[in-house]
Amino acid sequence: MRLIAFLPVLLWVCALPLTGQVTPGDARFDEYLPLLEGQRVGIVCNHTAVVVDANGHGTHLVDTLLKSGVNVAAAFGPEHGFRGDLPDGAHAPDGTDPATGIAVYSLYGTYKKPPAAQLANVDIVLFDIQDVGVRCYTYLSTLILVMEACAEQDIPVIVLDRPNPNGHLVDGPVLDTAAVRSFVGFLPIPLAHGMTLGELAEMANGEGWLGGGYSAAPDPKLRCDLTVIDCKGWTRNARWTAPIAPSPNLPTPQSVRLYPHLVLLEATIASVGRGTSEPFTKVGFPGFVQGPLSFTPAPNAASRYPKHANQACQGFSMLRRLGAWQAQGVDNRLKMEVLQELHQAWLNTPAGDQNPFIDRPQFFDQLAGGPELRLELERNADLKGLQNLWGMQRARFMEMRSGYLRYPTGS
Repeated sequence: MRLIAFLPVLLWVCALPLTGQVTPGDARFDEYLPLLEGQRVGIVCNHTAVVVDANGHGTHLVDTLLKSGVNVAAAFGPEHGFRGDLPDGAHAPDGTDPATGIAVYSLYGTYKKPPAAQLANVDIVLFDIQDVGVRCYTYLSTLILVMEACAEQDIPVIVLDRPNPNGHLVDGPVLDTAAVRSFVGFLPIPLAHGMTLGELAEMANGEGWLGGGYSAAPDPKLRCDLTVIDCKGWTRNARWTAPIAPSPNLPTPQSVRLYPHLVLLEATIASVGRGTSEPFTKVGFPGFVQGPLSFTPAPNAASRYPKHANQACQGFSMLRRLGAWQAQGVDNRLKMEVLQELHQAWLNTPAGDQNPFIDRPQFFDQLAGGPELRLELERNADLKGLQNLWGMQRARFMEMRSGYLRYPTGS
């Protein structure tokens, strides 16, 4: 786990100043190191678990813990792996970290929830991963499943909280848990929830959402022994930039900001730029007649099998639109018009007469939280009725989450 292994992702750190005086939970050692004394510690983390000092220099949390004499007994890696360098969809194997000899277990392979055997030599679990505030981003799923496993084994969990770079955004359909629970969403929250992982951990605990994984109903009596170490200096409406790219296909602050607005396109014929140098900042497909931008996806380290690989796609850049939304102060709602615009463009191509725009309907429903949005798009509806429904769902959710919020809204 030497720092050199994290140099590619640390380039973002070196290119940007620290955002204000925000201190993530993992840097607040006085708050949680005493809880680890004499304990065999398991850590759920990836490349973002780096403590960045005032000069922009980063040290991975596991290195810091070992230097502090903490007994790190095991590490658990989510999607994209323990080091965050695996492409999308790649299953990570179990193994041993060559630099430290620590056992590393994958939570994106044979198991997504750690079995009792992997926790047998663990007394307490730390969780430290940067999130982006979208329900289908799988690090939230990993957190909830780890909490379930630890609750079943009477193992305490400490969440080292981090800001949500999309904390200003609460919108979209609330997931229908009776219809589409899956690893890309099994909590009844909006697509963009505006909460931190620490807040969501307490909400899942408090609302009885643990148990059953994502294939069965939760056990309302199951509770995790949970401690959240707050981050300091962050307000929810701040346009905060994560110091390290959270995953291979979100390599820039702009891609993180655009991800909530574009993620549903993953289940359609449209490309979001995977297989290019700027994923989640452009959209398009082959034959988009009016698209002013052309790009050609190709397999790369972040995306082994990009959509429309080695085919010229026409479309448009989302960066100018993002700038306009922010300048106008209207980036606090999901921009479903992008989805509709691409849908209409597809219907105007020859291929659109033969092939549906939503080419993976089950996956689309899992991402969206239910079938309603897909059905309305297929009917070519204007979505106003759904957006009114989402507004009512949002109001109920905002009331429910109010008791779990740990950070001020800000100006």
